[in-house]
Amino acid sequence: MSKLVEIDIHDLAYDGKAVGKIDGKVVFLNGGLPGERVLAEITRRKARYDEARVREILSRSDDRVPAVCTHFDHCGGCAWQDLAYERQLQYKQKQVEDCLTRIAGLKEITVAPIIGCEETFFYRNKMEFSFMAGEDGGFTLGLHRRGRFDEIFDLQACHLESEQSNRIIALVREFVKEHSIPVYDVKRHTGFMRFLVIREGKNTDQIMVNIVTNYGDLPHQSELIDRLTDAVPEVVTIVHNQNGQKSNIAVGETETILFGPGYIEETIHGCRFRIRANSFFQTNTHQAEKLYTLALSHLDPETDKTILDLYCGGGAIGILAARKVQQVIGIESVSDAVRAAQENAALNQCQNISFIRGEVRQVLREKRALLPECQALIVDPPRSGLHPKALRQILELGVPKIVYVSCNPATFARDAGLLTKAGYRMDTVQPVDMFPHTRHIELVTCFRR
Repeated sequence: MSKLVEIDIHDLAYDGKAVGKIDGKVVFLNGGLPGERVLAEITRRKARYDEARVREILSRSDDRVPAVCTHFDHCGGCAWQDLAYERQLQYKQKQVEDCLTRIAGLKEITVAPIIGCEETFFYRNKMEFSFMAGEDGGFTLGLHRRGRFDEIFDLQACHLESEQSNRIIALVREFVKEHSIPVYDVKRHTGFMRFLVIREGKNTDQIMVNIVTNYGDLPHQSELIDRLTDAVPEVVTIVHNQNGQKSNIAVGETETILFGPGYIEETIHGCRFRIRANSFFQTNTHQAEKLYTLALSHLDPETDKTILDLYCGGGAIGILAARKVQQVIGIESVSDAVRAAQENAALNQCQNISFIRGEVRQVLREKRALLPECQALIVDPPRSGLHPKALRQILELGVPKIVYVSCNPATFARDAGLLTKAGYRMDTVQPVDMFPHTRHIELVTCFRR
């Protein structure tokens, strides 16, 4: 064991780790809160900083609160559950401000107070749980241990999704044990059971159970269907995804519907959306409603007649926007997402929206002549932000207004810096907390010129 050292923690880093110093050198710590003095073990030394693990808290912060979850000490899901929620919001607000100043070089921008969650537990509408084969022939079903991608702990209860999901986990675990169904071994690439994915409609109370396995039929599936639907009446559909690839992802190459329609429905602001096993949908339904309201508030029906919805996914924002403007064109690279968007548009009898499949940067370059003149863009890119070529094409379009929804303040700040240098003015930035007890932040703003 390395020598233990005392460290005063003064901040939280963007990745959620605590920050302290030893003899002027920055130390990033797993564990600990600002204002605390801790006894820590240095685990890695680098030229510019060290990494450490907290072994003992010598003096506690007034912001420390008891963690609700019994798995908190070892689960990777809720790193900030022991930090008072109001303080979590303050640190997230600060991170957005710091990114805009440090990365974008923007010091005169207003960041509005972050919009917090009314429900800080049981807010997720989707969770993925992993099976892991044990050396003794047993298995675990749960989530990754904190900082470990190669270890799954046996989850007894999670406070992120719902009480029903906890019943489903327990039932599936017992079912696999009773029938001695082999669990997939990621090292040997043998075994069968891989993932359990649960999706919920928070406004409809509908639940989907998705069993992801290696190739082959699910044993005793009729019995499992009966058990699940009897124990949890909210389960309206059960699907079986098969993935025999070595990549450890909870997405199947093929899908079989075992029970129900193969989808659940969710509603947002009066619109219906069908969610299938592998559909993209914002993970916090109630905060998504607030996020979308903010995004759409930047659209003016009098001037924004036609808009492009870039990275449109399943079409949620575009379909809601179509109620305000004359025409919406969504662009999305994932074929399944485009089909979902078309289905959702038809479900809502939305006839003034259409979709183009393709990479944003390619569609804007190769099909620009076919696109109508637009007055605004909505962009909701992945965590990596706008691709440089996509940003270049957006600037060449020269639209008067860009509504930007981001799930990563750092890449947003990078793009914001480039957009403002190109002559756009940025409105007030509005952060939204979609994921309490985690470091993740979403935000929305509008660029105008």
